[in-house]
Amino acid sequence: MRKEIVINVARNETRIAILEEDRLVELWVERPEKERMVGNIFKGLITSVLPGMQAAFVDIGLPKRAFLHVSDVTNSSVEFSSMLDMPDEEEFSKKSRGRGVPIQNLLQKGQEVLIQIVKESIGTKGPRVTSQISLPGRFLVLIPNEERVGISRKIETWSERKRLKKLAADLKPNGFGLIVRTIGKKKTEKEFHKDIQNLLKTWNLIKNRAKKTKAPALVHREMGITSSLIRDLFTEDIEHLVLDSKKEYEEIISYLKTVSPDLCSHVELYTDSSPIFDSYNIEPEIDKTIYGKVWMKKGGYIVIDHTEALVTIDVNTGRYVGKGDQAETVLKTNMLAANEIARQLRLRDIGGIIVIDFIDMEESKNRRRVFSELKKALKRDRSKTSVLEMSDFGLVEMTRQRVRPSLLHTFRDECPTCSGTGRVNSIMTVITKIERWLKRAKVDSTEKKLLFVVPPKVREFLLENREEQLAKLRRQYRFKIQVEGDCTLNMDKYMVFSLTSQRDITDQFKA
Repeated sequence: MRKEIVINVARNETRIAILEEDRLVELWVERPEKERMVGNIFKGLITSVLPGMQAAFVDIGLPKRAFLHVSDVTNSSVEFSSMLDMPDEEEFSKKSRGRGVPIQNLLQKGQEVLIQIVKESIGTKGPRVTSQISLPGRFLVLIPNEERVGISRKIETWSERKRLKKLAADLKPNGFGLIVRTIGKKKTEKEFHKDIQNLLKTWNLIKNRAKKTKAPALVHREMGITSSLIRDLFTEDIEHLVLDSKKEYEEIISYLKTVSPDLCSHVELYTDSSPIFDSYNIEPEIDKTIYGKVWMKKGGYIVIDHTEALVTIDVNTGRYVGKGDQAETVLKTNMLAANEIARQLRLRDIGGIIVIDFIDMEESKNRRRVFSELKKALKRDRSKTSVLEMSDFGLVEMTRQRVRPSLLHTFRDECPTCSGTGRVNSIMTVITKIERWLKRAKVDSTEKKLLFVVPPKVREFLLENREEQLAKLRRQYRFKIQVEGDCTLNMDKYMVFSLTSQRDITDQFKA
C-alpha cells in the first residue's frame, strides 16, 4: 500500500496529513493554544485522595486537575512516576501497578508525585495521568523502575521477536525496562545502544529538574507534533514525505542523518506557489470532516452523530439502487460502509464507545462478511480498538482508544445559539411562549403597555401572518402590545419591556 505524509506548517498551526493510496486517512493538527500534551511529564501535588473511587486528583498547574487511578500508580515509586500512551506497542502487564493496594496506602494529600499525561483533557474532564514514566526513542521505549523487556505486537515473526528480546535484555540498564518498538525490527546492537544512551540522558535531566522544581510544574515536554511523527511513524513503509517549511525540512534531514540516513531520500521540500494541501487535494477532504453525513461511492452514505456518552454511525443506501436484488444492494452498501467507517474513525480521531447501525441483512453469512470487512479495515488503525460481534439487528458495538479530543473539537466550537443540540426553537414555539408570558402577566402585572422585542422572523410571522391573532391577544389579555424585531437575538429568545417605566420585565413572568 502506497503511503505518504504531507506536512503544512503555518504561523498559527501545523497540519500533518497521512495518505494511503492517495486518500486522506489521518490528520493531526497542532495550534499554539492547543499544543499536544500526551507524553508531557509534570511534578504534581496530590490535592485529594478518594478511596471510594480508588483515585486521586493531582494539581499539575493546568486549569483542570489531573485524574490518577490506582491502576496507574506504581509501587516502586509514588515519588516519581508516569507512562506515555504507545498505541502500537505491547503494554507491560498492569501487575506492576497498583497490585491490589488501596490508593490511600499509596498516596496522601499534599504529596508530590512525578506523573505523565496519557490522555488529554476532554470536555469537562481533566487529563488522565499515570505514575509509570515511559520515554520513547526511535527504536525503543525506556521504562524507569522496571526490569522487563517487551516486544511490539506488530513484530510477528517468532525468530525476529526472539532475537530482539535477547538483544534488548543484554543491553537493558539495571533498574529500567525496555520495549522494542515496531520500527526496531531488524535493527542492530549499535543502533539500540545509541538509542538507550540518548534516553538515559533524557531521564537524568528529568530527575534533576524534578528535584530542583517545586510542584506543580512541567519538567519535561514531549516532542512537537512534527518531530514526534518523524520519530514514531516515518519508516521504510512511507514512500514519500513532503513539507512546505524549509526550517522543518532541515531539522528532519538532520535528525534522519543520525538515526536512519537511508530515509533522507524520501523527504522533499515543497516549493510550488500553490498551497501544499491544495496540490494534494487534501483541503476539500478536511472540509468534509465537519459534517455528519459522509457520501460513499455508488451513492450510499453514513451519518456520524456525537452524543454525550457515545458516537453513533448510521448506514444508508441513499441514491444507490443497485443492479441485482435488494439483499445484494444492501450487502454492497454495508461493505463499502465498513471501510469508510474505519477511515472516518482514524481521520476524525473518534474515540470512546461507538455504535454502528448497518442496514439490516437477513442472511447471517452476509452479516459475517460485513463484520469481517470492518475488522480487516480496522487493522490499519494505530489506535487500539475492541469490536463485538454484529447483532441480528445489524448493530456493531465497539470502542476505540481516545487520547485527545476528536477533530470536530479542533475545528468547531459549540454553537452559542443551540448549545450543541443542533436545533433551535421554531417560530410557533416562541409565539406560544409569548402567549404563556401574557397569561401569567395578566394575573399579577399592573402594566398596560408592552413592547415585545423578538427575532426578525418571529416579528415578520406575527405581523404578516398572524395579525388577527395579535389583535385577539391584545383584546384577550387587555394589553397594548407593540412588536419590534432585533437581529441580535437568538431564535429562542425574546424580551419584554414596559412602555410606561421603560424597564425590562421579561424575567418577571417567564417560566
